[in-house]
Amino acid sequence: MPQKFEVPKLRIVFIMVFITAAFILYTVNLASMQIVNFSEYQRRAKEVASREAVILAQRGEIYDRNKDYPIVMNISSFAVYVTPGELQEDQKEKLKINLNDYLRINFNELDRKIPIDTTGSFQPVELKDALQYEEIIYIAEHIEDFPGISWQSKPIRGYPEQGSISHVIGYVGNITSEDLQILYNKGYDRNSTIGKSGIEKQYDMLLRGKDGTRMRMVDVKGRRIEGDSQLIPPENGNSLVLSIDRNIQKLCEKALGERIGSVVVMKPSTGEILAMVSYPYYNPNLFYTDKSKEEYTRLSLDPRFPFINRAIQSGYAPASTFKVFMTSAVLEENAFPLNSMITCDGSMTLGDRTFNCHKLSGHGPLNLADALAQSCNVFFYTMGVEYLGIDKIVDYSTRFGFGAYTGIDLPGEIRGLVPSPEWKDEVYHTNWVGGDTMNVSIGQGALNVTPLQMASAISLIVNDGISYKPHILTQVLDQTTGEVLSEIEPEILKTSNISRNTLKTLREYMRGVITDGTAKYVITTKAVDVAGKTGTGQMGLQDQWDSWFVSYAPYETDNSDEQIVLVINVEGVNKWEWWAPKAADMILQGIFAEQNYEEVLDEFRNRWYIREWRKRQQDALEADTAAAGEAAE
Repeated sequence: MPQKFEVPKLRIVFIMVFITAAFILYTVNLASMQIVNFSEYQRRAKEVASREAVILAQRGEIYDRNKDYPIVMNISSFAVYVTPGELQEDQKEKLKINLNDYLRINFNELDRKIPIDTTGSFQPVELKDALQYEEIIYIAEHIEDFPGISWQSKPIRGYPEQGSISHVIGYVGNITSEDLQILYNKGYDRNSTIGKSGIEKQYDMLLRGKDGTRMRMVDVKGRRIEGDSQLIPPENGNSLVLSIDRNIQKLCEKALGERIGSVVVMKPSTGEILAMVSYPYYNPNLFYTDKSKEEYTRLSLDPRFPFINRAIQSGYAPASTFKVFMTSAVLEENAFPLNSMITCDGSMTLGDRTFNCHKLSGHGPLNLADALAQSCNVFFYTMGVEYLGIDKIVDYSTRFGFGAYTGIDLPGEIRGLVPSPEWKDEVYHTNWVGGDTMNVSIGQGALNVTPLQMASAISLIVNDGISYKPHILTQVLDQTTGEVLSEIEPEILKTSNISRNTLKTLREYMRGVITDGTAKYVITTKAVDVAGKTGTGQMGLQDQWDSWFVSYAPYETDNSDEQIVLVINVEGVNKWEWWAPKAADMILQGIFAEQNYEEVLDEFRNRWYIREWRKRQQDALEADTAAAGEAAE
């Protein structure tokens, strides 16, 4: 009988041991969860029960050098977001329809914004910005038709100064997936707005600031639990002060008119850009309307390429303006006696080719100063082929900065091209010939420079062999207090070993272009003495020419800070129009007489009326004298 009770007793012991072990295990696990790993589980619980909302930082404003009002500002508006994790699958189609009907967001755009791999995410995704208060009110009143939708204030950029300054300041837009791959580690996310061009892009990190966050606790239905949140305030972006003078910018813009080309006004003593005009331009305000995509597409397909800043992103044959730098090589190398003459009879033959001068009847005997003043092709053909050679021409071109970046603080600058025998062999696999040297000697052929490079090269002449790095930004300001956080100091770009005596003589010769040369009858301003050089380069099309004018003023001064360099290039004009020096005449008059464009026109009209009146008075006097003589006879 006792043996019958042995098995049940063992089973009871086993069960008791098992229950005790399980109790101890659960007790240890519970203690671990509540004591040892309490903070970790609390963090996970908060992640499940919390929602993160981004507090957008205010983008910095942008001022011109006058600092009286912003030329780029923030305008109040709203952005709408969708939280994919709050959106049920059966609600998605209804939301698509409502968003398309009211906010004009098409179905494909919604699918792109909410890909399949984000459907469980509680991170809000921006759907559309630049919404007005009235539109947000409608969404709030019909929130049942917009499941998963939220909104917050998101100012858009406003550009009160429209026109050619758009190439300088640029515009902003939503970040692309390609941009995000590069910028993710710098604090950007898929809802970020970034600069797309110009100063907005160049100094995006300074302007954008740092977004803040608000962590809110919610219940299982996503409703906010009051009094349980964490706030990290945003850090607003810095404001910028540019070297641009909007009054000079507008003067240059109107003087150039609706002609494809560019204008650069630069302070040679510092490298500050006072004006940079490129036509055609665009209105960045149109990128924040319902037709923004259509507008962007229209501009992108425009054959005149309005998105290109021609001052830094287009290269041109410098034409006769290059004779200034040929002259510097002749002077510095003592390659040709200054008072010796070369006779121009209208053309020069090399091998089996004839190269013409722009004056087909010829200029007759000319020395170096006269050749530059009259822009004689034959003289500089001779200098290039017989006295300098291509190696020295390339050497002096690079001394003035051609074929290299200026380093201006704008994106997209090109470096141009100074062709050489090595370059031609590498690109075309052919030898350099004398005709190539002839073409380069008068600024034609493959030689290619930007208007800004030309301005920098003229600055080196003005500054006795020093050129400063061109720049647009001058100050960084605290957006709230206006305190100056940093200032941009002039930075030397290039120091030339060309002698001061050579540069002094070169300036005298450039003055001769205005007083006795090709610009004598077109640069008529009395407001300032000017030194410069004209240039007209054929584009390869019948009666289509690039018109150049490079200059600086005042010609002589004890105050280098008042000097400016002015470079104008106009594409594809008729040869007789010769608009670049005409526009320069108006710009120089406006800057140094402190007149706007309309006042300059009045000034020039009055001069014309006075000249006509005097001419008529002289004609009448001569007629009266002749009549009196006849009567006496």
